[in-house]
Amino acid sequence: MHSLQPLDLLRQARVRYNQNEIAVLLGVDVRTVRRWEVRDTEPPHYLADAIRQRLLPLVDTDAINQHPFTFIDLFAGIGGIRLGFEAHGGHCLFTSEWNSFSQKTYLANFPHDTDHVFVGDITTIDENDVPNHDILLAGFPCQPFSIAGVSKKNALGRPHGFECATQGTLFFDVARIIAAKQPKAFMLENVKNLLSHDKGNTFKVILQTLRDELGYEVHYKVIDGQRFVPQHRERIIIMGFRDKTDFSWDDLQIPAIGPRLSSILHPEDGSETPEEPYTTGTQAIINSKYTLTANLWTYLQAYAAKHRAAGNGFGFGLVDADSVARTLSARYHKDGSEILVSQGESKRPRRLTPRECARLMGFPDTFQIPVSDTQAYRQFGNSVVMPVIREVARIVAPKIIKKTRIHQINH
Repeated sequence: MHSLQPLDLLRQARVRYNQNEIAVLLGVDVRTVRRWEVRDTEPPHYLADAIRQRLLPLVDTDAINQHPFTFIDLFAGIGGIRLGFEAHGGHCLFTSEWNSFSQKTYLANFPHDTDHVFVGDITTIDENDVPNHDILLAGFPCQPFSIAGVSKKNALGRPHGFECATQGTLFFDVARIIAAKQPKAFMLENVKNLLSHDKGNTFKVILQTLRDELGYEVHYKVIDGQRFVPQHRERIIIMGFRDKTDFSWDDLQIPAIGPRLSSILHPEDGSETPEEPYTTGTQAIINSKYTLTANLWTYLQAYAAKHRAAGNGFGFGLVDADSVARTLSARYHKDGSEILVSQGESKRPRRLTPRECARLMGFPDTFQIPVSDTQAYRQFGNSVVMPVIREVARIVAPKIIKKTRIHQINH
């Protein structure tokens, strides 16, 4: 890990200042700034300190104070977690997302604020360069790791900590930032299988790290998104609080009955504004490219029949307006097999359009999709069910705000 490099800081300063202003504040010629930016010449190593002292801090205190609480968005994807917490007054100070296509979608939907830092690979960022924040949010990927190494160290009487247990996994980057910045709370999201991975050892290490090593009060719950959107999607939410709280999952307001696919499908009756290339014409008819080719449809039917004969459950998922879909996956772009929308008995089924996928994850129609269909399917398949996160944020935000106000009074 290393601290933010001079060019990283220069790019962040450029959000707030033009080249002339930077040249004046740093006491250099404007052509020098230009050459740094286009990499004609490498900026001197001391430039990082000069930018920090004269152009930054990156965090605008006045802007932050306009919001009841602040957060950082790690492994951000396209910003579903951010949307959920912004809905309850949160202000994002820092984002990390390494995928360039996801960055494009994220930045199209969240204009770059002057007090916001966006970085790519969080593994290269020094935790001390992360701004102070009230709550850390992370939809972290789970890579395999085991407690075997920890057990061995215990047997040998050697000291260990979360670094030993989690080094080499992306969870380590979450843990080291929590350790350094001590936020009032964190919220982590992951697949339900995190609970059972490696016979439960992976989750055991995570809980040991968060509770024993970092000292947080931890609560976790598996929530099925189908009460909020027409999709069966189970995910684990892990909440942590630095101080003791009266937090309870019982405060969640989960609808008794969830919606059906009719709520997200294009109506094709002119009641919806056409959105190229997904829908066309005055009736906003779905583009024919989303209908499966004859060859693919024949293949999927034969594949399903073969597995049925073998007693397996593999096959496509055919749905209609009254259905609740299977889980949308990042591989949906390959054949769409988990969610195929029926177009009638005599017609081949179709894939969902990327806009319908956005709706299936609970994103508003104002959410921009600036990438190809393939990338859009991957992004929504990897995303969170935004209304689930928004509901979690609803019960978490008041506790964070209360802690923030108590801290302000005491200081």
